[in-house]
Amino acid sequence: MGAYKYMEELWRHKQSDVLRFLLRVRAWEYRQRNNITRVNRPSRTEKAHRLGYKAKQGYVIVRAGVRRGGRKRQVPKGMVHGKPKHHGINKLNFERNLQSVAEEKVGRKYANLRVLNSYWVAQDASMKYYEIICVDPSHKVIRNDPRINWIVNPVHKHREMRGLTSAGRKSRGLRKSGHRANGIIGGSYRAAWIRRNTMRLKRYR
Repeated sequence: MGAYKYMEELWRHKQSDVLRFLLRVRAWEYRQRNNITRVNRPSRTEKAHRLGYKAKQGYVIVRAGVRRGGRKRQVPKGMVHGKPKHHGINKLNFERNLQSVAEEKVGRKYANLRVLNSYWVAQDASMKYYEIICVDPSHKVIRNDPRINWIVNPVHKHREMRGLTSAGRKSRGLRKSGHRANGIIGGSYRAAWIRRNTMRLKRYR
């Protein structure tokens, strides 16, 4: 086995003594630093490379922390002036996952970069920390590399805001394939529902 395979096996056993200690120390360190901060190299080398990272110019790793937990409804004094159906304040969940939120935060701060992918690195009682792989679309090394220069195209601006990254596609329910994906034919559940429930009639009939 190569070195990356051993590292992958190590990270698979997060309850082991080694990783429990390492993650506890890292979570403490991350708490002391800024919430969104650029790092020199990925904490999980083998994971970053599996997700498209290359150790060369034009690639940037940014660590972001996101507050854990559900999303409280933003209404004054917890009062919803409407039907009882909408009176819930506390036990509500945000539609996207926290990893997608972390990508969005980084995409806003580093607006000149393109978000490629991201992965989990640590968490504690109140925060989850992710490392986001970003690419500089104006760097000549990136523009000349046929394996990554697809991301230079303007259509990939802020792909993290539009649910096009891996974490974003997961929250859209697009990880399925085969007969399990029948509900998302057409791009989403909503698109599939509209297509099946819209009556289309020929003009002359």
